[in-house]
Amino acid sequence: MFVEKKLGDDTTGHDLNHIKRVEKLAVTIAEEEQMSEAEITVIRAAVLLHDVIDEKLTDDVAVAKQEVLEVLQQSGATEEEIAIIRDTIENMSYSKNLKEKYALTKVGKIVQDADRLDAIGAIGIARTFYYGGSKGHAMYDDSQPFDPEKMDETAYRTSTNVVNHFYEKLLRLESLMNTEAGKKLARKRTLFMEAFLKQLELEIKGEK
Repeated sequence: MFVEKKLGDDTTGHDLNHIKRVEKLAVTIAEEEQMSEAEITVIRAAVLLHDVIDEKLTDDVAVAKQEVLEVLQQSGATEEEIAIIRDTIENMSYSKNLKEKYALTKVGKIVQDADRLDAIGAIGIARTFYYGGSKGHAMYDDSQPFDPEKMDETAYRTSTNVVNHFYEKLLRLESLMNTEAGKKLARKRTLFMEAFLKQLELEIKGEK
């Protein structure tokens, strides 16, 4: 399987289990949005492929995009379906939408919501520290406070303070959800993260 070959050995939190969770979330949202079975099939395909071209996970994005195109063509997908899938996976990332929100298709919005939901809540906390550890980042660093005024794609990509990532991205995702189902699920997960961060701050300070 193409995706298994690409991400089967991932140790950054973008593994096959991540894809399975996002797929379940995407289907749940799609059903609530009354998407057709054909549209859900396209959604599933986009979920499967969305991390293959991620610049964090591949050494050559252009080659990865070409491989994805070839896989889709070989699968028998129509030109319209391929266009929707490519548009989704190439433009759904948080970093690509820092300056201006990209107008995704309805399929793209659902995949984006599902992927973002897996970045927050309990699993999001676990993945955040797991990814940071895999890259040798500091768990927290008081000498690198979060500065929203300096947040652009470069600053976002070069940040090495794991706790800052909650303020750079994760706590903001609820307000960026596209669907009503996504917003409801994000509210619960965001509350969990906020409680975690309060407790973490207490423990870092050594308070009882």
